[in-house]
Order: sequence, then C-alpha cells, then structure tokens
Amino acid sequence: MSDVSDALPTRTGGASRVPRWRLAAGALVVVALLASPLWGPRVLAKLDFFRVRKIEVLGLRYTPPGEVLDRLRVDTTRSVWEPLEPLMARVAAHPQVASVVVTRKLPGTLVVDVTERRPVALVPTGATLRAVDERGVLLPLDPSRTPVDAPIVTAAPRETGVYHLLGAMQREAPRLYARVSSIRSTGGGELLFQLAGLPVRTMTSVTLARLGDIEPVERDLARRQLRAAELDLRYRDQVIARLP
Repeated sequence: MSDVSDALPTRTGGASRVPRWRLAAGALVVVALLASPLWGPRVLAKLDFFRVRKIEVLGLRYTPPGEVLDRLRVDTTRSVWEPLEPLMARVAAHPQVASVVVTRKLPGTLVVDVTERRPVALVPTGATLRAVDERGVLLPLDPSRTPVDAPIVTAAPRETGVYHLLGAMQREAPRLYARVSSIRSTGGGELLFQLAGLPVRTMTSVTLARLGDIEPVERDLARRQLRAAELDLRYRDQVIARLP
C-alpha cells in the first residue's frame, strides 16, 4: 500500500487531528443522512468534517504513486462525498492502469485500489528494450529504472498471440513462465522458446495446454537420467525429444 497523504495539497493552515467526540458526532450525522441517499451525500459534502485528509493507494508495483495523485487532482478543499466516478475515470486513463476502484474511508480518507497492466515480455525497440502487456501494447515503463522480470520476445508484430499466451502463462502457470527467458520467430509460423537453456520449438498457434506437455516428458527423461538438447512440439499429439 502507498500512503500518499504527505503529498496531498492542503488548505492554508493544514489539517489537524480530529477529536474523538467529533468522530462520534460525525458518525451519527452520517447514519442519519445516509438514510436519505438522494440528498444526504450532498449535505455531507458541505461539512468540513468530511474534507479529504489522506489518500491511500493500493496495488501499485510499476506506477509511481505521485502519478496517480496527479490524476486524481484532489486536495483538502475537497470532500470525500464528492462523486467518485470522475476520479476513477482520470486514473483509469493512465496507460499502466487496467482498472481502478475508489472508495471512502470515513471521515476523511479516499482509498484508491488500482489493478495495473502487468508486463509479460520485453521487446527490442532500437537499441533498448520496452515492456509490453498481454495485448502487445507498449507500457510506459523504463526497464533500466523499474526492474521487469520478463522474457525477451522477438516476433513479427502480427504475432500478438505470443503475448496473450504469456499473459495466460503468467497467471495460470507461473513456474513455467519463470523458465521462459526468450521467444523468437524462426519463420514459417514457428517459434523457438528458451526454457532455462532448453530450446523448445513450437508453432505460433501453440496453447498453454500444449506447452504443459513438456513437464511429463522432462520427468520421464529425468527418470532415465537423460536430458534433452531440444524439445519439438510442432507435430500434433507428439513431443519429440532430441538428445545430445
């Protein structure tokens, strides 16, 4: 969780600690006014007791909290009872953000729960590497400043299925994903995976379930104290293990 209350713009004189008796009184007022949802929040928004004093940002790994705060454009002149939808829309427009939910923690806190677009691959762009998500869209990340543990993918731009595959692998087969160091196109609709030094040849249409066929083959080879020099998944219902 990122607590960005220190960066929150304040009114002249700043915000002071709220006495307990005011918290209790405020709770009673909230209960009474929320019983009238059509006009209650409008009345509450006029009370200084419910001015924004703190913003909590959850779910960030790649996005600087300050960028979220800048998009919120909230300071201590604002009430927590003001509409939340415009705040969510502004944060959701950030290219690193997949979705966001903003809620209230009374009396004066906004909680911003962000789901980020996760990088699934690094792709060469000129002399540098850029992070992409599972849509194949470049993310606003600088891998030299923000570490990104993802395979390097060199594939034709039209082969976005590779990124969808990596996204599914990241969610559903994280151990397999962690083994993938690189993927490159070899032409003719084929791909070459490097799995912890093990080359695996596939078609561009390969599925996550098909890649799962690697594991029993590796177990069988290990029982026989063998290690493949390369695995080939290009042939239907077969895994060809080429030995050194």
